[in-house]
Amino acid sequence: MTDRLAEYRLAQGPLPDDYWLWPLYGKGFENLGLDGRPIRVPLQEPGPDQLLVRHDACGICFSDVKVIRAGGGHPRLFGRDLKTEPVVLGHEVALTVVGVGENLRAQYALGQRFVVQAEIYYNGHNLAYGYMLQGGQSQYSLVGDEVLRGDHGCYLLPAPPDSGYSQAALTEPWACVEAAYRIHYRQSIKPGGIAWIVGTFATGNHPYTISRGFDRRSHPDTIILTDVPPAFAGWLRTRAADLGIDVITMDGLEACDFRDALADLVPCCGPDTGTGEGVDDLIVLGPADGDLLANAFCTLARGGMLNIVSDLPLPERAAIDTGWLHYDHMTIIGTTGFDVAASYGPIRSKLAYGGRCWMMGAAGPMGHMHVQRAIEVGPRPALIVATNRSSSRIDLLGERYAATARDRGTELVCLTEETLGAEGFRARLVELTDSEGFDDIVILAPSIKAIEEAAAMLAPGGIINVFAGLTRGTEAMLDLNPVIDGRQIRFIGSSGSSIADMRSMLVMVEQGVLSTNRSVAAISGLDGVYDGIYAVSQGTFPGKIVVYPHIVGLGLTPLPALKERLPDVYARLGEGEVWTVEAEEELLRSLL
Repeated sequence: MTDRLAEYRLAQGPLPDDYWLWPLYGKGFENLGLDGRPIRVPLQEPGPDQLLVRHDACGICFSDVKVIRAGGGHPRLFGRDLKTEPVVLGHEVALTVVGVGENLRAQYALGQRFVVQAEIYYNGHNLAYGYMLQGGQSQYSLVGDEVLRGDHGCYLLPAPPDSGYSQAALTEPWACVEAAYRIHYRQSIKPGGIAWIVGTFATGNHPYTISRGFDRRSHPDTIILTDVPPAFAGWLRTRAADLGIDVITMDGLEACDFRDALADLVPCCGPDTGTGEGVDDLIVLGPADGDLLANAFCTLARGGMLNIVSDLPLPERAAIDTGWLHYDHMTIIGTTGFDVAASYGPIRSKLAYGGRCWMMGAAGPMGHMHVQRAIEVGPRPALIVATNRSSSRIDLLGERYAATARDRGTELVCLTEETLGAEGFRARLVELTDSEGFDDIVILAPSIKAIEEAAAMLAPGGIINVFAGLTRGTEAMLDLNPVIDGRQIRFIGSSGSSIADMRSMLVMVEQGVLSTNRSVAAISGLDGVYDGIYAVSQGTFPGKIVVYPHIVGLGLTPLPALKERLPDVYARLGEGEVWTVEAEEELLRSLL
């Protein structure tokens, strides 16, 4: 290690008077930077309760593209006027403390390294790093109470001492992947919540009951009854009176009036309002039509559950907002019996050990990461089928991971519909699963068609995990019969990650369980940010782009191109042209 790199790591050298950053002044790539270039701004001293941090590495995420496309209209910017208050993107960040405010000197020191849990909440407000707070597409930033004393504590997590900067920065996107397999759903009607029970034309006078979650140990605060069969309604009212539960009756409603009818009870019902308020459990008795189910789903609160209790098949598909499955922790459950509580069993989110897994839309960076995790971390499926529309990028996935998968007892098969044709593609999937279907299907491309087709390929007890960022309001026509009948399939989804997910990833990095650097496809200095984000928007690379903000003059560089541009760095890549800590060190020695 040269003195230059050693000094950089110690963070005890003189600081500049100003520094570079990339502002976003509005919607569109034409508003990124000034004339397509970063700008210089004064470097400020930290206040008494602030840290001055240096951004060492920053991954580029497709979420950055979404902000550029939406401008101030992006949901996480809350209508911010970017012309007067531009944002600086970059939420996949590794940073070093280079200045400590007077009141923080007992807790922090120069040279301490951290990663950022970007999903920052302060006084109940979302102030995400790289959105509302200045992000990693800048050389420095000030962080204060929002980050250090947020609603969930400190959002800076110590980086493993021997980790590289890229390795640490990429724990953020990797934590999102990890979170997709750590989803937990409740297993009863929500205690203290609102439960709405709706009867249908074919409900009949069946012996409905609720065997748990409606007793002294646990029960909702309010139940709403709509067209519930008299015998069950009487049982519910008697039990509610004994438990002190409020009962509201709203009979004779049309499905299209569900949300309006709830307005007086829950003024901002439905996750699309941004409040997360609504009905916690919507319980439908009998074979509801698609219109009723779609409107019922729209009334759910964040974390809400649509529970279909029907001994008869549903007559048609329902338009289900898949964006809410992804962003709002909602799901659909059901049973063919008459016990409402029977639907609330455990919902598996980990991949089935020794099972069959289909990764749909796996050729992009996040797809590669999901496949890598399934192989390296487990529980490992016996079969992973990775698919994409075209073959150019999916072939790279097979080249990179097939041997590792085989060594660990997993068969990795890469397919494209483009190569096989629609009928041949489907026939091959059926053949690979011995006509039994997949235990897990992970949706990695924002495609309604993919979700609609996936359900037909699930094995009994199978899971569809909606990871791709489909926007709220994006509806898929879903057959929900497999949810309620003996097949008992489930739709789950997740977005972002928690501090616990980040901590889990940092442990994996420190213990060598998973190599975050293996997902790197290209690097750049700060100058390459514009080209890097544009490349992500076009799906140019199958892996991640990592920016080193303190390297000036290095444009966007695919790892294979280092062979000619920076041969000493290239010589330190791992087998298969994989980014390494040693390659990063040589890069910083050469170009800092």
